[in-house]
Amino acid sequence: MVPDDFPARVGERPRTTSVNPHAQLDQNAPIELQDRLRDYALSLPGVRGGPSNVSVPGAVAFFLDDPPNRPALESLFGEWGHIHPHADGSLHLSVSPPEAERLIALGWAEYHPAVKWGLVAPVVVMVYGPRDEKELIVVKRIVDLAYATAGGATRRGDGRALVDESAGTRATGQRRDRVREDP
Repeated sequence: MVPDDFPARVGERPRTTSVNPHAQLDQNAPIELQDRLRDYALSLPGVRGGPSNVSVPGAVAFFLDDPPNRPALESLFGEWGHIHPHADGSLHLSVSPPEAERLIALGWAEYHPAVKWGLVAPVVVMVYGPRDEKELIVVKRIVDLAYATAGGATRRGDGRALVDESAGTRATGQRRDRVREDP
C-alpha cells in the first residue's frame, strides 16, 4: 500500500493526451532520469524487458514471467508496466484501485483513458516522469509498488529489501507491502 507519509508531487500536473496513445506532453523527465528509471525497473529480480504489447513503438515493457509471490492483479497482456519513449518519459503501471486513487490524489498519477472509457479496471495509471533526482526516488518507490503488486520479489538478489516487510501479508496471501523510501 502507499504509505501514509508518501509525499505529494509539487506543482501543477503535466498536460497529457485524453486519447490513445496516452502521452505526457510537458514537464517531461530529462532523458538521463528516464534511462535510469527504466534501468532500475529492469534490474528488479525476475523482470524481463521487451517491446510493449499495448503501447507505442519504442516503449519498453516490464514483464515478470515467473513471479515468486502471488500477483494481486492480472497483468495486461503480460506487462505490469512500461515506460514510454524519450519524447514522453512517463510510465503506465498497474496498481490496486486504492493505490491508484492515492497516487492520483497525491499528484503522481492519473488514470489511463481506457479506465475512463470502461475498457480496463481502475488499476492502470500513468505515472508522470520524474523531473529531478528527488522525484526519481519517489517514482522508483511507485515502480516498486507496481512490481510487488505483480508478485515481484520482496528482496533483491543481494538480500536488500525492496519493501517494508513489517506490513505482512493478507489472509489471502497477497502482499500488503509498503515501498521503501530508499530504493
